[in-house]
Amino acid sequence: MAFSNDIIAWYNRHKRDLPWRHTTDPYVIWLSEIILQQTRVEQGRPYFDRFLSHYPDVALFAAAPEGEILMHWQGLGYYSRARNMHNAAKTVVAEYAGIFPNRYDDLIKLKGVGEYTAAAIASFSADEARAVVDGNVFRVLARYFGIDEPINSTGGKRTFLQLAQELLEGTRPSLYNQAIMEFGALQCKPKNPDCGNCVLRLDCRALQEGRVNQLPVKLKGKASRNRYFNYFVVADGDRILMNKRGQGDIWESLYELPLIETPRHMDLHELAAYEAVVAHFGSDPDLRLLGSPVKHVLSHQNLFAQFIAVEPPVGFNSKKMGWDYVFIKDLGTLAKPKLIYSFLKGLYG
Repeated sequence: MAFSNDIIAWYNRHKRDLPWRHTTDPYVIWLSEIILQQTRVEQGRPYFDRFLSHYPDVALFAAAPEGEILMHWQGLGYYSRARNMHNAAKTVVAEYAGIFPNRYDDLIKLKGVGEYTAAAIASFSADEARAVVDGNVFRVLARYFGIDEPINSTGGKRTFLQLAQELLEGTRPSLYNQAIMEFGALQCKPKNPDCGNCVLRLDCRALQEGRVNQLPVKLKGKASRNRYFNYFVVADGDRILMNKRGQGDIWESLYELPLIETPRHMDLHELAAYEAVVAHFGSDPDLRLLGSPVKHVLSHQNLFAQFIAVEPPVGFNSKKMGWDYVFIKDLGTLAKPKLIYSFLKGLYG
Protein backbone atom coordinates (compact mmCIF):
# COMPACT_ATOMS: atom_id res chain seq x y z
CA MET A 1 0.00 0.00 0.00
CA ALA A 2 1.01 3.64 -0.38
CA PHE A 3 1.80 3.99 3.35
CA SER A 4 4.41 1.24 3.31
CA ASN A 5 5.90 2.31 -0.01
CA ASP A 6 6.21 5.94 1.10
CA ILE A 7 7.97 4.98 4.32
CA ILE A 8 10.39 2.66 2.55
CA ALA A 9 11.18 5.37 -0.03
CA TRP A 10 11.78 7.83 2.82
CA TYR A 11 14.04 5.32 4.58
CA ASN A 12 16.18 4.75 1.51
CA ARG A 13 16.90 8.50 1.41
CA HIS A 14 17.30 9.28 5.11
CA LYS A 15 18.41 6.16 7.01
CA ARG A 16 21.38 6.34 9.36
CA ASP A 17 24.45 4.24 8.59
CA LEU A 18 24.53 1.92 11.61
CA PRO A 19 26.82 -1.12 11.90
CA TRP A 20 24.11 -3.64 12.78
CA ARG A 21 22.35 -2.80 9.51
CA HIS A 22 25.22 -4.28 7.53
CA THR A 23 24.73 -7.85 8.73
CA THR A 24 22.18 -10.63 8.94
CA ASP A 25 24.03 -12.34 11.80
CA PRO A 26 21.34 -12.89 14.46
CA TYR A 27 23.92 -12.72 17.27
CA VAL A 28 25.06 -9.23 16.23
CA ILE A 29 21.47 -8.07 15.75
CA TRP A 30 20.54 -9.49 19.18
CA LEU A 31 23.38 -7.50 20.75
CA SER A 32 22.17 -4.28 19.14
CA GLU A 33 18.51 -4.85 19.99
CA ILE A 34 19.05 -5.59 23.69
CA ILE A 35 21.55 -2.76 24.15
CA LEU A 36 19.26 -0.25 22.43
CA GLN A 37 16.21 -1.13 24.52
CA GLN A 38 15.46 1.99 26.58
CA THR A 39 18.71 3.48 25.26
CA ARG A 40 19.33 6.14 22.60
CA VAL A 41 21.43 5.08 19.61
CA GLU A 42 24.10 7.69 20.42
CA GLN A 43 24.45 6.33 23.94
CA GLY A 44 24.18 2.66 23.01
CA ARG A 45 26.52 2.50 20.04
CA PRO A 46 29.79 2.59 22.07
CA TYR A 47 28.43 -0.27 24.19
CA PHE A 48 27.56 -2.25 21.07
CA ASP A 49 31.08 -1.73 19.71
CA ARG A 50 32.61 -2.72 23.07
CA PHE A 51 30.59 -5.92 23.43
CA LEU A 52 31.19 -7.00 19.83
CA SER A 53 34.91 -6.34 20.24
CA HIS A 54 35.20 -8.34 23.47
CA TYR A 55 32.73 -11.07 22.48
CA PRO A 56 32.71 -11.50 18.67
CA ASP A 57 30.64 -14.68 19.00
CA VAL A 58 28.03 -16.03 21.39
CA ALA A 59 30.34 -18.71 22.82
CA LEU A 60 32.76 -16.07 24.12
CA PHE A 61 29.86 -14.10 25.56
CA ALA A 62 28.54 -17.18 27.35
CA ALA A 63 31.96 -18.08 28.75
CA ALA A 64 32.63 -14.64 30.25
CA PRO A 65 32.22 -14.15 34.03
CA GLU A 66 29.04 -12.31 35.01
CA GLY A 67 31.05 -9.59 36.74
CA GLU A 68 32.90 -8.89 33.48
CA ILE A 69 29.63 -8.60 31.57
CA LEU A 70 28.29 -6.17 34.17
CA MET A 71 31.50 -4.12 33.99
CA HIS A 72 31.13 -3.64 30.25
CA TRP A 73 27.44 -2.79 30.78
CA GLN A 74 28.16 -0.18 33.47
CA GLY A 75 26.34 3.08 32.81
CA LEU A 76 23.54 1.65 30.65
CA GLY A 77 21.20 0.93 33.57
CA TYR A 78 18.55 -1.81 33.73
CA TYR A 79 21.26 -4.33 34.65
CA SER A 80 18.80 -7.23 34.45
CA ARG A 81 19.15 -6.89 30.67
CA ALA A 82 22.85 -7.78 30.92
CA ARG A 83 22.18 -10.75 33.20
CA ASN A 84 19.43 -11.97 30.88
CA MET A 85 21.79 -11.68 27.92
CA HIS A 86 24.36 -13.81 29.72
CA ASN A 87 21.69 -16.42 30.46
CA ALA A 88 20.48 -16.38 26.84
CA ALA A 89 24.03 -16.79 25.50
CA LYS A 90 24.56 -19.83 27.72
CA THR A 91 21.28 -21.30 26.45
CA VAL A 92 22.35 -20.82 22.82
CA VAL A 93 25.63 -22.61 23.50
CA ALA A 94 23.96 -25.45 25.43
CA GLU A 95 20.83 -26.00 23.33
CA TYR A 96 21.69 -24.66 19.87
CA ALA A 97 25.31 -25.80 19.62
CA GLY A 98 26.46 -22.20 19.74
CA ILE A 99 24.53 -21.25 16.60
CA PHE A 100 22.36 -18.25 17.39
CA PRO A 101 18.76 -18.93 16.26
CA ASN A 102 17.11 -16.67 13.71
CA ARG A 103 13.50 -17.89 13.83
CA TYR A 104 10.89 -16.23 16.01
CA ASP A 105 9.69 -19.44 17.67
CA ASP A 106 13.20 -20.24 18.89
CA LEU A 107 14.17 -16.69 19.79
CA ILE A 108 11.11 -16.09 21.98
CA LYS A 109 12.31 -18.88 24.30
CA LEU A 110 15.54 -17.07 25.19
CA LYS A 111 15.79 -15.18 28.48
CA GLY A 112 15.16 -11.47 28.05
CA VAL A 113 13.81 -11.83 24.49
CA GLY A 114 10.21 -10.68 24.26
CA GLU A 115 7.84 -10.46 21.33
CA TYR A 116 9.32 -7.23 19.98
CA THR A 117 12.94 -8.40 20.16
CA ALA A 118 12.18 -11.85 18.72
CA ALA A 119 10.31 -10.25 15.81
CA ALA A 120 13.15 -7.79 15.18
CA ILE A 121 15.89 -10.44 15.14
CA ALA A 122 13.85 -12.86 13.01
CA SER A 123 12.90 -10.11 10.59
CA PHE A 124 16.33 -8.50 10.23
CA SER A 125 18.33 -11.73 10.09
CA ALA A 126 15.98 -14.11 8.22
CA ASP A 127 13.41 -11.78 6.63
CA GLU A 128 10.69 -13.58 8.58
CA ALA A 129 7.34 -11.83 8.15
CA ARG A 130 6.98 -10.64 11.75
CA ALA A 131 5.90 -7.07 12.39
CA VAL A 132 8.17 -5.19 14.78
CA VAL A 133 6.23 -2.87 17.06
CA ASP A 134 8.29 -0.61 19.31
CA GLY A 135 7.59 2.87 20.68
CA ASN A 136 8.44 4.47 17.37
CA VAL A 137 6.05 2.22 15.45
CA PHE A 138 3.24 2.75 17.97
CA ARG A 139 3.61 6.51 17.51
CA VAL A 140 3.64 6.46 13.70
CA LEU A 141 0.62 4.18 13.45
CA ALA A 142 -1.38 5.98 16.14
CA ARG A 143 -0.88 9.35 14.45
CA TYR A 144 -1.28 8.29 10.83
CA PHE A 145 -4.43 6.20 11.43
CA GLY A 146 -5.79 8.36 14.29
CA ILE A 147 -5.97 5.48 16.79
CA ASP A 148 -7.11 6.43 20.30
CA GLU A 149 -6.65 3.07 21.98
CA PRO A 150 -3.92 3.17 24.64
CA ILE A 151 -0.76 1.56 23.33
CA ASN A 152 -0.07 -0.10 26.69
CA SER A 153 -3.51 -1.67 27.12
CA THR A 154 -4.16 -5.30 26.21
CA GLY A 155 -6.67 -4.34 23.53
CA GLY A 156 -4.47 -1.57 22.20
CA LYS A 157 -1.45 -3.82 21.83
CA ARG A 158 -3.58 -6.33 19.94
CA THR A 159 -4.95 -3.62 17.63
CA PHE A 160 -1.56 -2.16 16.78
CA LEU A 161 0.12 -5.53 16.27
CA GLN A 162 -2.64 -6.68 13.92
CA LEU A 163 -2.43 -3.44 11.93
CA ALA A 164 1.37 -3.61 11.79
CA GLN A 165 1.22 -7.18 10.53
CA GLU A 166 -1.25 -6.21 7.80
CA LEU A 167 0.99 -3.36 6.65
CA LEU A 168 3.90 -5.77 6.44
CA GLU A 169 2.21 -7.93 3.81
CA GLY A 170 3.60 -7.48 0.33
CA THR A 171 6.82 -5.88 1.54
CA ARG A 172 10.29 -7.17 2.33
CA PRO A 173 9.84 -7.52 6.13
CA SER A 174 13.36 -6.57 7.16
CA LEU A 175 13.33 -3.44 5.01
CA TYR A 176 9.85 -2.30 6.01
CA ASN A 177 10.40 -2.89 9.74
CA GLN A 178 13.67 -0.95 9.68
CA ALA A 179 12.00 1.81 7.70
CA ILE A 180 9.03 2.43 10.00
CA MET A 181 11.21 2.29 13.14
CA GLU A 182 13.63 4.80 11.64
CA PHE A 183 10.77 7.00 10.48
CA GLY A 184 9.47 7.22 14.03
CA ALA A 185 12.93 7.89 15.43
CA LEU A 186 13.90 10.66 13.00
CA GLN A 187 10.74 12.07 11.40
CA CYS A 188 7.66 11.33 13.51
CA LYS A 189 9.34 12.26 16.80
CA PRO A 190 7.54 12.32 20.15
CA LYS A 191 7.87 16.10 20.41
CA ASN A 192 7.94 18.72 17.65
CA PRO A 193 7.79 16.36 14.64
CA ASP A 194 8.48 18.05 11.30
CA CYS A 195 4.95 17.55 9.94
CA GLY A 196 5.38 20.21 7.24
CA ASN A 197 8.06 18.11 5.52
CA CYS A 198 6.54 14.68 6.16
CA VAL A 199 5.86 12.33 3.23
CA LEU A 200 2.70 11.13 5.03
CA ARG A 201 1.28 14.59 5.81
CA LEU A 202 -1.57 14.53 3.26
CA ASP A 203 -3.19 11.43 4.76
CA CYS A 204 -2.14 11.69 8.41
CA ARG A 205 -5.28 11.72 10.59
CA ALA A 206 -3.56 13.27 13.58
CA LEU A 207 -2.29 16.18 11.47
CA GLN A 208 -5.67 16.71 9.82
CA GLU A 209 -7.45 16.71 13.18
CA GLY A 210 -4.84 18.73 15.11
CA ARG A 211 -4.04 15.84 17.44
CA VAL A 212 -0.37 15.21 16.72
CA ASN A 213 0.60 16.06 20.31
CA GLN A 214 -2.24 13.95 21.75
CA LEU A 215 -1.32 10.65 20.10
CA PRO A 216 -0.41 8.00 20.93
CA VAL A 217 -2.50 7.55 24.07
CA LYS A 218 -0.82 5.79 26.97
CA LEU A 219 -2.32 4.72 30.28
CA LYS A 220 -0.55 6.18 33.29
CA GLY A 221 1.61 3.72 35.18
CA LYS A 222 1.92 3.38 38.91
CA ALA A 223 3.44 6.28 40.81
CA SER A 224 7.15 6.17 41.57
CA ARG A 225 8.16 5.39 45.15
CA ASN A 226 10.76 7.44 46.98
CA ARG A 227 13.70 5.76 48.71
CA TYR A 228 16.36 7.34 50.90
CA PHE A 229 19.87 5.94 50.62
CA ASN A 230 22.65 6.90 53.04
CA TYR A 231 26.02 5.78 51.72
CA PHE A 232 28.95 5.69 54.12
CA VAL A 233 32.51 6.30 53.00
CA VAL A 234 34.81 4.27 55.24
CA ALA A 235 38.43 4.61 54.21
CA ASP A 236 41.48 2.81 55.56
CA GLY A 237 44.60 4.25 53.98
CA ASP A 238 44.57 3.19 50.35
CA ARG A 239 41.47 1.04 50.80
CA ILE A 240 37.76 1.78 50.92
CA LEU A 241 34.87 -0.29 52.20
CA MET A 242 32.49 -1.65 49.55
CA ASN A 243 29.38 -3.81 49.52
CA LYS A 244 28.16 -6.26 46.87
CA ARG A 245 24.39 -6.06 46.49
CA GLY A 246 22.40 -9.26 46.80
CA GLN A 247 19.29 -10.53 45.06
CA GLY A 248 15.76 -9.25 45.29
CA ASP A 249 16.32 -5.53 44.72
CA ILE A 250 17.80 -3.08 42.25
CA TRP A 251 21.41 -3.40 41.10
CA GLU A 252 21.75 -7.09 41.84
CA SER A 253 25.43 -8.21 42.07
CA LEU A 254 26.75 -4.67 41.60
CA TYR A 255 29.12 -2.97 44.03
CA GLU A 256 28.24 0.06 46.10
CA LEU A 257 29.38 1.79 49.28
CA PRO A 258 28.03 0.57 52.63
CA LEU A 259 24.36 1.52 52.64
CA ILE A 260 21.80 2.24 55.32
CA GLU A 261 18.36 2.97 53.92
CA THR A 262 16.00 5.13 55.96
CA PRO A 263 12.24 5.64 55.57
CA ARG A 264 12.71 9.39 54.99
CA HIS A 265 15.46 11.95 54.57
CA MET A 266 17.49 12.43 57.72
CA ASP A 267 20.09 15.06 58.47
CA LEU A 268 23.40 14.06 60.06
CA HIS A 269 22.16 14.72 63.59
CA GLU A 270 19.21 12.38 63.11
CA LEU A 271 21.34 9.77 61.35
CA ALA A 272 23.88 9.69 64.17
CA ALA A 273 21.10 8.56 66.51
CA TYR A 274 19.41 6.20 64.04
CA GLU A 275 19.37 2.65 65.33
CA ALA A 276 21.01 1.00 62.30
CA VAL A 277 23.76 3.64 62.17
CA VAL A 278 24.50 3.20 65.89
CA ALA A 279 24.57 -0.57 65.45
CA HIS A 280 27.15 -0.29 62.66
CA PHE A 281 29.25 2.69 63.71
CA GLY A 282 28.70 3.06 67.44
CA SER A 283 26.94 5.70 69.50
CA ASP A 284 27.50 9.33 68.56
CA PRO A 285 29.53 8.63 65.39
CA ASP A 286 31.34 11.54 63.75
CA LEU A 287 29.52 11.95 60.43
CA ARG A 288 30.55 14.35 57.68
CA LEU A 289 28.49 15.04 54.55
CA LEU A 290 30.42 14.75 51.28
CA GLY A 291 28.96 16.96 48.58
CA SER A 292 25.28 17.62 48.10
CA PRO A 293 22.48 15.05 48.24
CA VAL A 294 21.70 13.51 44.84
CA LYS A 295 18.41 12.48 43.26
CA HIS A 296 18.72 9.43 41.02
CA VAL A 297 15.66 8.42 38.98
CA LEU A 298 14.94 4.80 38.07
CA SER A 299 11.79 3.32 36.57
CA HIS A 300 9.15 3.58 39.31
CA GLN A 301 11.74 4.63 41.93
CA ASN A 302 13.27 7.93 42.97
CA LEU A 303 16.46 7.48 44.96
CA PHE A 304 17.56 10.32 47.24
CA ALA A 305 21.16 9.60 48.13
CA GLN A 306 23.65 11.29 50.39
CA PHE A 307 27.28 10.33 50.91
CA ILE A 308 28.72 10.50 54.41
CA ALA A 309 32.27 10.06 55.65
CA VAL A 310 32.60 8.22 58.95
CA GLU A 311 35.47 6.97 61.09
CA PRO A 312 34.85 3.36 62.15
CA PRO A 313 34.83 2.78 65.92
CA VAL A 314 37.39 0.66 67.79
CA GLY A 315 36.68 -3.01 67.20
CA PHE A 316 34.74 -2.29 64.02
CA ASN A 317 34.11 -5.56 62.16
CA SER A 318 33.17 -4.93 58.54
CA LYS A 319 32.94 -8.66 57.76
CA LYS A 320 30.02 -8.94 60.18
CA MET A 321 28.04 -6.60 57.90
CA GLY A 322 29.16 -8.36 54.74
CA TRP A 323 31.31 -5.39 53.71
CA ASP A 324 34.84 -5.78 52.36
CA TYR A 325 37.75 -3.41 51.89
CA VAL A 326 38.87 -2.85 48.30
CA PHE A 327 42.04 -1.10 47.20
CA ILE A 328 41.14 2.25 45.70
CA LYS A 329 43.32 1.46 42.68
CA ASP A 330 41.13 -1.60 41.99
CA LEU A 331 37.76 0.18 42.06
CA GLY A 332 37.75 0.30 38.27
CA THR A 333 37.51 -3.50 38.14
CA LEU A 334 34.17 -3.56 39.97
CA ALA A 335 30.82 -3.16 38.23
CA LYS A 336 28.97 -0.32 39.94
CA PRO A 337 25.66 1.52 39.50
CA LYS A 338 26.04 4.85 37.76
CA LEU A 339 25.21 6.68 41.00
CA ILE A 340 28.18 5.08 42.78
CA TYR A 341 30.48 5.24 39.76
CA SER A 342 29.92 9.00 39.41
CA PHE A 343 30.49 9.69 43.10
CA LEU A 344 33.72 7.66 43.28
CA LYS A 345 35.00 9.23 40.07
CA GLY A 346 34.45 12.67 41.63
CA LEU A 347 36.13 11.56 44.84
CA TYR A 348 39.17 9.78 43.41
CA GLY A 349 39.23 10.75 39.73
